Amino acid sequence: MTSVKNVLVALGVAFTAYLAARGLWWTAPVPFPLVVVAALGLYLATTWICIFWEPPRHETAESGGAEASLKRPQHRLPVPAQMLALASAAIVPTAISLAVGDASRTAPFATWYLGGIGALMTIVMVRRRPWTAWTGIALLALASMIWMGWASALALGLVGSIVWVTCAQLLVRSLDRAARDTGRLAQLQRAASAWQASQAMRQRERRVQVQEALAVAGPVLTRTVATGGRLTEDDRLEARLAEGRLRDEMRGPRLLDDDVRAELERARRRGANVTVLDEGGLEGLDEATLSIIRAQLTEALRSASSDRLYIRTSPDARIAVTVVGRSPSVGGPSEEDGVDLWREIPHPGAA
Repeated sequence: MTSVKNVLVALGVAFTAYLAARGLWWTAPVPFPLVVVAALGLYLATTWICIFWEPPRHETAESGGAEASLKRPQHRLPVPAQMLALASAAIVPTAISLAVGDASRTAPFATWYLGGIGALMTIVMVRRRPWTAWTGIALLALASMIWMGWASALALGLVGSIVWVTCAQLLVRSLDRAARDTGRLAQLQRAASAWQASQAMRQRERRVQVQEALAVAGPVLTRTVATGGRLTEDDRLEARLAEGRLRDEMRGPRLLDDDVRAELERARRRGANVTVLDEGGLEGLDEATLSIIRAQLTEALRSASSDRLYIRTSPDARIAVTVVGRSPSVGGPSEEDGVDLWREIPHPGAA
């Protein structure tokens, strides 16, 4: 399938070739035909170089390529081609005017350069070199007014060339603005999709937590309703254990596996008050690393005999989990509990 770019390139080549061919349709004797042919050759070579010369693309990172393309316009005309275009704008009008002689300077075969250089500068503008394009138009205007007068230059095509370049600049600006807006919309769409995905994941996590809560608390609630709230000591213990399990699942799910859950329940059954908090620091760890941390946590809990256990994750780069145990001091009030367990579980591989 033919792309829009290929169609535009073909039209540009055909149009500039047509303008140059007009310069060979001599209706009067030409004093210096070789100069005319040389000027036509320079014009065609310059025009087609400006059409076909693509600069090499250099992207520093694949991830930043799309964002960089929104900030930097692609297909900009290389500097050597700009210099060649300006040289053509300065040389071709003077060469043609000298070669055709005084009597033919306003003839159609001698004024083709007004449209030809205008088309060349339109191509330069489309290749996103506005200053070069307007400099070329200024050179064209100066040369044409010197050789044929300002009135003839304006009447025979200079105004049209200025209009072409102006329209090209407005079109390029509109296209660049549309490209930037499209890029921003694409970024917003990606952000919205990511937000929807995160919301869907959170909803799934909530459903899982609700199902786990029903599985843990359902039997206790059923017995409570069945007995009208008159629970035995065993039922009250099971209710406290169910409450503790629910708190653990909500506050520190990354710290839990079957062994850790079993040790937490064992500590609660012997009367310990256990608090589990995930305060960050385990994000991004794979399951193997978490398994190592949980195994060390299980070992620490298995040997604990404290009345109060505090298990917290740590944002420190070296320490993954801190386990603190407190028990009443001998002969002292409970507010002055002493620390009888302090265990820091390091990140696997941390120095």
